[in-house]
Amino acid sequence: MKDGLFSFHSPPTTREDDLAVLRLIRSRRVGPATFHRLIAEHGTASAALQTLPALGAAAGLADYAPCPPGAAQAELAAGQRAGARLLRWDDPDYPADLARIDDAPPVLWVAGDLSCMTRPLVAVIGARSASALGLRMARGLAGALADAGVTVVAGLARGIDTAAHEASQAQGTVAVMAGGIDVIYPAENAGLARAITDRGCLITEQPPGTAPVARHFPARNRIVSGLCRGVVVIEAAHRSGSLITARLALDQGREVLAVPGHPIDARASGCNALIRDGATLVRNAEDVMAALGLEPAADRAAVASSVVHSAARGARPASRPRLAAGAGTARSGDQGAEAHAAVPVRPHDADRKTAVPPARAAPRDAGGPVALEQRLLGLLGPSPTDENVLIRTLGVAAAVVAPVILSLELDGRITRLAGGRIALAV
Repeated sequence: MKDGLFSFHSPPTTREDDLAVLRLIRSRRVGPATFHRLIAEHGTASAALQTLPALGAAAGLADYAPCPPGAAQAELAAGQRAGARLLRWDDPDYPADLARIDDAPPVLWVAGDLSCMTRPLVAVIGARSASALGLRMARGLAGALADAGVTVVAGLARGIDTAAHEASQAQGTVAVMAGGIDVIYPAENAGLARAITDRGCLITEQPPGTAPVARHFPARNRIVSGLCRGVVVIEAAHRSGSLITARLALDQGREVLAVPGHPIDARASGCNALIRDGATLVRNAEDVMAALGLEPAADRAAVASSVVHSAARGARPASRPRLAAGAGTARSGDQGAEAHAAVPVRPHDADRKTAVPPARAAPRDAGGPVALEQRLLGLLGPSPTDENVLIRTLGVAAAVVAPVILSLELDGRITRLAGGRIALAV
C-alpha cells in the first residue's frame, strides 16, 4: 500500500486516546520529562489534561490552556496524508532501548518498515563537511555493519550521515529527522529518504510540516543515541553536533566509539579528544562489533541452530562462537535469529513496495574551476587521499580535475605524494 509520501509496511492503528496523548505533549511547557511525570501521577493523558489549567495557574500562567483538540486532530490528519504512523511510548513496537531513557519521546512519527529496529542498532555519525577519507570510512564501516546484521542509525545530514545511510539502505537503515516526517532536510536527500523507507524507516518526534530549526537538532541527537547500543563518530570538529550526540550517549549509558584522525586535521579533533577521554578507538566494523559484544548474523544463526539441535539430543548447547576475522562483512542473507536482536527483514509485497530511485549521482562541477578548487580542498586533509578516490568522490572527469590539482600543487596548497596520493600542504 502506498499513501502520501511514503509506503506503509506496518498498518497504522488508531486508539481512542491518541488525541489526548497528542494534546498533552503538544501543550505549552509540556516536554517529554513533564509528560512522563504527569502520566505517572495521573494515570492517563486525559486525566493529566484536566489538571493542566490549575498547574498553569499555580505557575503564574493565568490564561494557560492545553493544546486544543483541533490542533491535535489536524496533526493526526497531516500524518495520515504523509503516509506515516503515530508510534506512542506505550506501543509494543516502540523501540525498547529508546523507551528507557529519561526523556523518551512520548510520540514518534514513523514512515517505512519498523522491522529493521528489531536488529541491533548502532549509530554512525560525523561531520557534514567530511573529507574523502572520512566518507570512504563511513561507507565501508556502515556497509560492513549492515552486512553483519546490524541496523545503522544516523541523522540524514550531509556528509558522514548520508554516506552511512547510502551504504546500509539495502539492508535497512534508520534516519532520525529534526523536522516533520514530510519535511526532508537537507532537500537534496529527498530521494535517499524515499529509498530508506523501502527497507528501513524515517523517525521524528516533531509534528508533520515542521521545518527544522536549531533547537530541534540536539533533541534529535538524543533519539539517535537513545535508539542505539553504541555511537560511532567519524570526523567531528571540537565543537560539533556529533560531540553533543556522544555526550548524550554517555549520559544514556551507551558505548561511545570513535575513528582516530590526523592530529592537525580540525575535522578529527573531536574524535581524537573522545579517544583521549576514554572512547573506544575503532578501525573497522569488526572493532565495533567486538566492543559492543555483538556477533554477525551468520554466527547468531549458527548459535540458534546449535541450541535447537543440542536440545533435541538432550545435550548441552555449544559455546557461542567468537567474532571471526573479517566477520564484519558477513552477508545479510545469512541473518539468523537471536531473541533479543535479529529477525529477518520482511519481504515486501509488490503492490506496496516503494520504488527505489537510482543511486544519487555524484555532484557535477558547477561554478567553474574556482568552485571545483573549493570542493577539492574541502575533501582533502593532512592525511593522504588516493587521487582516484578523490576524482570519484568529486564526480568530475579526470581530465577536468587534473589541471585543477596541478594548479593547487604549483600554488603550494596541496602536496602530491608517492603512490598517486594527495594531501593538504601543512
